[in-house]
This record gives sequence, structure tokens and C-alpha cells, in this order.
Amino acid sequence: MQNKIVAFLERLEQVITFDDFQHLVEGLQSIYHVEHFVYHSINSAGQPYAALTYSADWVDHYLGQDYGRIDPVVLGCFQRFHPVDWKQLDWSGKAVRSFMLEASDAGVGNQGFSIPIRGPNGQFALFTVNHHCSDEDWVKFTSANVSDLLLIAHYLNQKALEIEHGTDRMPGRPLSPRELDALTLIGMGNSRAHAADNLSISEHTLRVYIESARFKLGAANTTHAVALAMARGQIIV
Repeated sequence: MQNKIVAFLERLEQVITFDDFQHLVEGLQSIYHVEHFVYHSINSAGQPYAALTYSADWVDHYLGQDYGRIDPVVLGCFQRFHPVDWKQLDWSGKAVRSFMLEASDAGVGNQGFSIPIRGPNGQFALFTVNHHCSDEDWVKFTSANVSDLLLIAHYLNQKALEIEHGTDRMPGRPLSPRELDALTLIGMGNSRAHAADNLSISEHTLRVYIESARFKLGAANTTHAVALAMARGQIIV
């Protein structure tokens, strides 16, 4: 695991309250040297929670204007299951362009990368990284850190659910030894071919184990499954 992820996990272990959670999100700035991080969640009861680094004035203005109705990031990610660069979203329309100018004046960066997260019992969350830089520098940053960001997004969501006293959590079924081995090898950065070779099984069989583990954990994808298994202490990478 990279040193940045190790630093994040060390801080994550100390988090027991939502105030701690806010400090954890703020601490990502110094780890990844990016201006803004945002975690926003809506639980199954429709209750929102956010931990972010935008200014309080911008947050108050955003909520007061009910910009969630037109924000391309919110609307676009709610319809997606995979990470999205903001440039892939629809920023056309007079109201959206006006919103974008206000956001820029408030210190929101010109680059953004958001990860939709779907948790148990209808919970929806969004993890966003935002920064001021050139397109070239942003591509370099996201390419180098996408795996970290995916893991952080799911770790944050799991921690937020834990702080909510487990009200959104579902008891998981135990993973088999082979499922644990498969997730461990993938979590260590092995390709599926290499992992299958280490376990002396075919890639098809490996895929069956991974999909079975993903189903038991309630994970959206393999990365999410690895993150959940690690967060619950089922595997160590």
C-alpha cells in the first residue's frame, strides 16, 4: 500500500465522532496536496450529512439557493455508478453557467473528480476531489491516484455508517477462505491473471470467488469489496 493510503488509514483509526470525521476529510488536503475534498451522504431516511473543505459562506449560499437541483455533479453522479471527471458532465444552460461562475468566485476549483457510492438500504453518498490546475496536471493527478481515491471514498462511507451507530449497516455473510484469498491478492495489486496463478485456479474461477465475495459484502464493485473487507478486518493488505 502507498504511504498516502497508510497515512489516511492511521487517521481513520482515530475517528469516532462526526467532528473527527470532518477533521479527517480536512486532513486529506495535506496528504494529497489538493484544495478541496467533499463527502456528502443521504441515508435511507433521507437525512443528509456532509464533511467538506469549501468555505462556510459558499455552503450556506449553495443550500440557500437549493443549487442541488441544478448542480451537474449531483445530478450526473446520481445517475452513475462509476467515477466521473467533471468535464464529462453537462455544464450547458444559462442557470448552470451562472452557478459555475458563482462557484468559481467562491473558491471552487476548475477541475473535479467525483465518486458515487451506494450503500445498504438505499443510502447514497458522493466523494469529490476538487482543485485549480491545468487539464494536463489534472489528468496526471487522477491517473496516479484513482485507486487511492476509490478506496478512500468507500472507507469514508463505511466510517460514516459506523458513526451513525450502524443504522444503515447490514450484517454480512462470512467469506470463505478462497474468497478471502482472492480479495487479498487483488487488494495487494495483483492482476487477476497473477492472482489466479498464485491460487492455482483459472481466471474464471477467480472471478466467481470475487463476485461471490462482492455479493456477500454488498459491494458495488471489486475495489469496494476489497475496501469493505479491509475495513471490517477480514483481510489485511
